[in-house]
Amino acid sequence: MDITERFLNYVKFDTQSAEDSATVPSTQKQLVFAQYLKKELEDEGLKDVYMDDMGYIYATLPSNMKQEVPTIGFISHYDTSPDCSGKDVKPQIIRNYQGNDIELSPGIVSSPKKFPELLQHIGEDLIVTDGTTLLGADDKAGIAEIVQAMCWLRDHKEIRHGDIRIAFNPDEEIGMGAHHFDVERFGCQWAYTMDGGDLGDLEFENFNAASAKVTIKGVSVHPGYAKGKMINANRLAAEFAERMPKDETPEETEGYEGFYHLLGIESNIEQAKLSYIIRDHDRERFEERKDFIKKQAIAMNEKYGEGTVSITVNDQYYNMKEKIDPQMHVIDIVLKAMQASGVPPRVEPIRGGTDGAQLSFKGLPCPNIFAGGVNFHGPYEFVSIQVMEKAMQVIVKICEITAGFND
Repeated sequence: MDITERFLNYVKFDTQSAEDSATVPSTQKQLVFAQYLKKELEDEGLKDVYMDDMGYIYATLPSNMKQEVPTIGFISHYDTSPDCSGKDVKPQIIRNYQGNDIELSPGIVSSPKKFPELLQHIGEDLIVTDGTTLLGADDKAGIAEIVQAMCWLRDHKEIRHGDIRIAFNPDEEIGMGAHHFDVERFGCQWAYTMDGGDLGDLEFENFNAASAKVTIKGVSVHPGYAKGKMINANRLAAEFAERMPKDETPEETEGYEGFYHLLGIESNIEQAKLSYIIRDHDRERFEERKDFIKKQAIAMNEKYGEGTVSITVNDQYYNMKEKIDPQMHVIDIVLKAMQASGVPPRVEPIRGGTDGAQLSFKGLPCPNIFAGGVNFHGPYEFVSIQVMEKAMQVIVKICEITAGFND
């Protein structure tokens, strides 16, 4: 089975996760795919294949060496984003793409004028959607690349490698993928998530992240007799939002710039709820941002009365850079593997987070490598077959280079 067939088999499964669920995984349909994947790994001859009752899958490609070398791992998630349907995906292959508009379905066009990333893939074979669902390259492309690489190493015994552990998990798209990941069972000295974007992406810096929940208590009084009595929670919610710096939002920032992002407001006169996420790469600035949003609640209570505004701020994840920096050999190996595979590296900070960030703080250094998908989480998502093949080659080279790590 080649990597394209493997990937197309995977996207047949609807594995959308759900943010409002209290179960693990968040949707039972993820387990349907997990069972399929577990059997595929067994059929391909991997060892120690295990799936727990939450859908976390672990497997091993045993070492073919006599001497001991580091045990490393590769990880991808199999859920797809709640932002766009992943049901009945109808992939199409555009052979030898030449930079033209792609009609996904009548009236639905993917154009390089809107998505200039397409022009980076002229001459390649692109897998696209029919414009009604996402594709699922995030992150089934990563799974296909990992499994294909393990099969390649299995069939090419002349390539030295140590024990290679692989793992696939649910619920990454809702920030829960690493929460139940069994690092001890995985048993690696370091690992890589295959969950990045286009060719050459290598990421070992990400946002520090927190959530903020703001609750505003109002007082409802008949508007004809409200003077001096009414506290309109709707208006106070708008005032609180206005207190956030206008140039520090997602739509106004890039690179290492952090932000406050208002996710939603639920309000009436008696009560309003605002939901924010807070992001910054710099840990000190991150702490300052959390303090700032708390101070806005204090200031409004001084204005409208104690208890009018309450706020809860919870940390979500931290910048993995502080865990990767002391072990930069983990990055050096990837850079060598990319060079050997003819892949120009693009080392950039993630304006988001990955399972690898949380895993790094659980004791498993885990930077993120490209999987090839572009325009994630929507109907214009696509992936290049050639980029998936390059990602697979990089995995093989990482395993080969690590085999000589102690030489």
